[in-house]
Amino acid sequence: MTVVHRTLRGDIVFAFALALALALAWMVREVLMMLYVSALFAVVLTPVVKFTGRMRIGRWRPFKGTAVYFLILAMAAAVVAFGFLALPPVIKDMREFAREMPVRLPALMERLKHIPFADSLNMDDISAKVEDFVSNAATYILLSITGWAGKLADLVMGFVLTVYFILEGDLAYAWLLSFFPTDGRDRLDKALRRARIRMDKWLIGQGSLMLIMGLLSTIVYLSLHIRYAFALGVLTGLLNIIPVLGAAVCVALALLVAAIDSWQRVLGVAIFYVIYLQLENSYLTPRIMKNSVGLPGLSILIALLLGSALAGVPGALVSVPTAVLVAVLVDEFLVKKTAE
Repeated sequence: MTVVHRTLRGDIVFAFALALALALAWMVREVLMMLYVSALFAVVLTPVVKFTGRMRIGRWRPFKGTAVYFLILAMAAAVVAFGFLALPPVIKDMREFAREMPVRLPALMERLKHIPFADSLNMDDISAKVEDFVSNAATYILLSITGWAGKLADLVMGFVLTVYFILEGDLAYAWLLSFFPTDGRDRLDKALRRARIRMDKWLIGQGSLMLIMGLLSTIVYLSLHIRYAFALGVLTGLLNIIPVLGAAVCVALALLVAAIDSWQRVLGVAIFYVIYLQLENSYLTPRIMKNSVGLPGLSILIALLLGSALAGVPGALVSVPTAVLVAVLVDEFLVKKTAE
């Protein structure tokens, strides 16, 4: 066995190299975050791809070798179908709103004057600001196109990286393990495989919560005759993949659409969400997520807060599976287990 002697010069060089690596990592932190999110989604989607590839119709396996491409086509078809079904009525109403806004605005401001405590507000000033906002709405939208285009480009790149990780994930995984000593490589491999099993269960649990919320929301929207009921139901189910923040966006969007028609519908939507969120937080999420990821509710909440603070929506999106990974590694390498 070769004995390596540490020297002061070597320690200084190592410290500078580590500081340089951390500085470079901070400079490209957004790219590293995209890589991490893509790799994590590839881990949880790979079992879906493998299951699709094993599907049989008699002796024929229609998706053998093409399961990942079938998944891409299915997702693209779903997005296109959602756009054709959901966007036309929204665009039509927005055009009518923009055309009728100059006529309805004076009547709306006149109604606001009769609201209690409205005397303390300068309605003329508010009316002027609203008119300026409406007249400059096109400019605001044009200025925001660049930001949305950048987010869309990041989303597309993350999707492409996820596909590549699914296709070449085994090679990347073997390359990652090669950086660790051979005596601890098997132990790390077993720990990561255990974490992957729990992440797969997280995907099933999260998918169950998304499906339940999407179906119930669509039923409530249809019963209350809310505009764009199907579109809002689909968005509600999809956005539920973002813990806490997704539900907040769903509530705000549904209340805004319901307010277009009547305050009774706003009250109905609000009552539904209050009841459902209580049911989800007190019964569904603890049972489904605890059984899926094996983490207490406090750990999941802390993971959500840390993920949101560090990386916003992407951080919240991967906070729970990251907490699962950290919990498995800590239990394997840091927790001292007493001999029974």
